[in-house]
Amino acid sequence: MRISMEWLQDWLQIDETPRELGHRLTMAGLELDAIEAAAPVFHGVRVGRVISVEPHPDADRLRVCQVEAGEAEPLNIVCGAPNVYTGMVAPVAVVGAELPGEFRIKRSKLRGVASEGMLCSAREIGLAEDAEGLLDLPADLEVGSDLRTALGLDDHVLEVDLTPNRADCLGMRGIARECSALLDRPLQVRPAPAVEATLDRRVRVTVDDAQACPIYSGRILEGLDARAPTPLWMSERLRRAGVRPLSAIVDVTNYVMLELGQPLHAFDADRADEVIRVRRGGEGESLTLLGGEQTVELSARDLVIAGETQPLALAGIMGGAASAVDDDTTRVVLECAHFAPRALAGRAREHGLHTDASHRFERGVDPTLVPRAMERATELLLAICGGACGPVETVGDIPSTHDERPITLRAGRIERLLGVALDDGEVERILRALDCVVEPGGDGTWRVLAPRARFDLEREEDLIEELARVHGYDRLPRTLPGAVPPVTPPGGLKALWEGLTRRGFHEVISFSFIDREVSQRFYPEVEPLALANPIASDMSVMRPGLWPGLVSTAAWNTARQQYDLRLFEHGLRFVPGASGLSQEPRLAGLLSGRAMPEHWETASRELDFFDAKGEVETLCGNLAEPLRFRAEKHPALHDGQSARVLAGEQPIGWVGKLHPSLAERFDLGAPVFLFDLDARTVSTDPVAQFRPLSAYPSIRRDLALVVQENVPAGDLLAAIGELELELLRDVRLFDVYQGKGLNPGEKSLALGLILQAFDRTLDDSDVTAVTDAVVAHLESRFNATLRH
Repeated sequence: MRISMEWLQDWLQIDETPRELGHRLTMAGLELDAIEAAAPVFHGVRVGRVISVEPHPDADRLRVCQVEAGEAEPLNIVCGAPNVYTGMVAPVAVVGAELPGEFRIKRSKLRGVASEGMLCSAREIGLAEDAEGLLDLPADLEVGSDLRTALGLDDHVLEVDLTPNRADCLGMRGIARECSALLDRPLQVRPAPAVEATLDRRVRVTVDDAQACPIYSGRILEGLDARAPTPLWMSERLRRAGVRPLSAIVDVTNYVMLELGQPLHAFDADRADEVIRVRRGGEGESLTLLGGEQTVELSARDLVIAGETQPLALAGIMGGAASAVDDDTTRVVLECAHFAPRALAGRAREHGLHTDASHRFERGVDPTLVPRAMERATELLLAICGGACGPVETVGDIPSTHDERPITLRAGRIERLLGVALDDGEVERILRALDCVVEPGGDGTWRVLAPRARFDLEREEDLIEELARVHGYDRLPRTLPGAVPPVTPPGGLKALWEGLTRRGFHEVISFSFIDREVSQRFYPEVEPLALANPIASDMSVMRPGLWPGLVSTAAWNTARQQYDLRLFEHGLRFVPGASGLSQEPRLAGLLSGRAMPEHWETASRELDFFDAKGEVETLCGNLAEPLRFRAEKHPALHDGQSARVLAGEQPIGWVGKLHPSLAERFDLGAPVFLFDLDARTVSTDPVAQFRPLSAYPSIRRDLALVVQENVPAGDLLAAIGELELELLRDVRLFDVYQGKGLNPGEKSLALGLILQAFDRTLDDSDVTAVTDAVVAHLESRFNATLRH
């Protein structure tokens, strides 16, 4: 929003410099982007009146003018502008004047005729990029006065960056209200009296979607002179606001939008029907927009303003070329309406458009402005273009909004959030200055109704934020926040996390969005959920697992010469299914590099599969069901070094070595080992149980069993556990052998059986009974035999 200091003075007294006012606005949340001068530097330019115009004796295109410019005698000036005429009031640069670009005016001769200055166009004094002739000034300006003073060109323009919730400041009226509250000065609100209708011509209005368009007003104006020049004061204000003046009718609608914040539109009544219908677009309909360079295809999602036979405009966005006003227009249908933000949200963007009107309506426009803006625009059009108007036809009413729901504001809550107790009078002054209705409720409370323009004021905290803004963030006490206990993971996860960190792991948090190609490489069997509007091409789908984030983190660290890595992450994976999107909490880890830090006393050893398997066994130490590992293939893991993790017969995760193709894809030189577990299963809090210690010695008996090499050792251990032998306290696998003395395809597993009783010392018969039971069971299950 561009704010002219001179225009702002119409609403309230401004004593501050542009920089001081910009600082106050910035501290209140309306960030100042830039301060610009309203006009470039020039001096020596006055208001002049052309007394006479004579042909140049030696040049057909030149004129010799006598110009009154406040001197004792008229100035003789040679001029080539085609629009110069006797009685014209125009800028005149006298001898010694300096124009933009360091162009100095000197006495000269043009084709033999002396010239004592220069009559100027708007371009020559920096008020326009191009011009076809001299700048025609208002006739009531004082001749001989300094042009900068006469036109207020020493004005400054503040460019303010508004947040989306402050649509109320997209008009000078809203900016003035904000400044009134910040500076504690009265706001001069001028009434907008109704313009009396002198024509009995009415526009017929129908609204099909009252929720999208709660109120619509239209009126007919006739006898307009569309060629009437836009007053200089209006075109100057438009220029300073960043809007290029076009024609009187269009300029008036733009001016009222900038003044009040309410967009309007004028249809050529001879090109459009005098029947207006607000409806949804029809399939197959199209609309050529203003300028005629773009045609949009309409659908039922589009709200349109239509006549009896065809659409006339995209509601709240842009008018159509077929009903546009031009220099021959004499009759217009002036419309002013309120469109609900939800009805227009995203519609301009879908058609590749962004207009001043859509920018305002998408953020929310004060619905009470409709009648005021209609009367203001009518007043200006009749004053500039002449003519007469018919009565206003209005369908609907000002909609009910959040402001009709009172908000309770508590003094105690203000002090708690801001750290300072504001005086009751200050609270009421600030809120009333912001156009709120404030009713003291006693006991340090207020009942507050938000203004219709503030769509962002819905709860007590919103009002407290307004108090902080206007009171001044820099005036609030600076205190450090109290100590907040660290966030701890729920239940048993805390113990797991602490255990991982004690063993040298570092927690990472990665994005839930990953690249589709990476997702397919890690999880080819899962069709990931695609994002409708991804923030980047490599973050286009929701992750089906946590490994891509861990591997990417490892690659980033490896590229920076950090090779010894132990990482873990706790988060959700997202797996689409027949019943919808499944969001499952997982606990995943990554290991790479050396098993132990480098030391002179011990040799370095690289991490291997069994280190990762050991971490899984530690994490799953509290499971009620026995932990098992079953050799299975996973697309992201190396064949022969991958295993599914089971709790009893229930799969709960995976462990293994990263597949070589993925290691190459991420440029990882050292082997990388991964595990992934169901966080809900492994985070179960164990119930402490008392286990007595035996006073009798234990006995160890070692067995060497020969089985087929494809039989997992874990299956043997699980099978022994199924026997639930009372005397068997533990089973330890301490050796695996293949080679001489065994047949091809066989292996020998050495098991240590630990036996102990609580009531006696065991003898050979007890040991023999247990070992025989174990051997018999393994022989029947796996065809295992004792190795001799």
